[in-house]
Amino acid sequence: MFGSKLDILDQKWIDVVFSSRNKAYGAYELRKDNSKNTNRALVIAIIVFVFIISLPTIINKLKGLIPKADEKVKITDVVLLPPPPVDQTKKPPPPPPEPPKPKVDQVRFPPPVVKPDNEVKEKDPPTIKELAVADPGQKDQKGDPNADIRIDEPVGNSDIKQVVEEDPNKIFASVENLPEFPGGNEKFGAYLSKTIRYPAVDRENGTQGRVILTFVVERDGSLTDIKVSRSLSAGTDAEAIRALKGSPKWKPGIQNGRPVRVQYSVPVSFTLAGDN
Repeated sequence: MFGSKLDILDQKWIDVVFSSRNKAYGAYELRKDNSKNTNRALVIAIIVFVFIISLPTIINKLKGLIPKADEKVKITDVVLLPPPPVDQTKKPPPPPPEPPKPKVDQVRFPPPVVKPDNEVKEKDPPTIKELAVADPGQKDQKGDPNADIRIDEPVGNSDIKQVVEEDPNKIFASVENLPEFPGGNEKFGAYLSKTIRYPAVDRENGTQGRVILTFVVERDGSLTDIKVSRSLSAGTDAEAIRALKGSPKWKPGIQNGRPVRVQYSVPVSFTLAGDN
């Protein structure tokens, strides 16, 4: 009619729709101004959106333009106390004692330093003949034939170090020579067979098995700190401990050629007669 493309908001279409109607009640004006109002609303929405996005930047800019109030610095006078008076009667600490003299004479033999010839002020190093009867050191020094010999220490500048032995109460888990019952394991087995009394309750209940005991063999061969590390029953545990407490002294463990305390474990078997 007015073209191949239909535009219902075109003014011609609006006039056709409202040709025989009342144009004064407002609908006609709304249709006629629709495009203008839509464009105005779009522009306003874009402006508001840009303003909201830019608001933090605007606030920061405004903060920079506002002058800051002058900060008041409070000044406090600090009164320094005078130093304490020096006690003139107090004697200064004595100087450290001089190191003992070496056993052999020393000749000065400092480490070599590369210098130009005009800066060398040291005397010539000691000769082989001098070193044959004296030791090299930091300074020339006469020796004391009665002084103690020090090993692996700077000559004339070392302190005598006392050798501290290892803790005698240390308990070893493994040693060069393990502790042993007098006569060996066969004698120990015979001692247990002779000493152990099968508890009556365990005999009636048919209790059989092994109790593992852990103890310490002292340096004199006595047994201390006897404990059950694997239990069988209350009766068999107590009987195994009783038998071991009555044991004669063992041969102690040997470490570095001397007896030491050693932790040791032994099994004590409880088997009823006639059972395999």
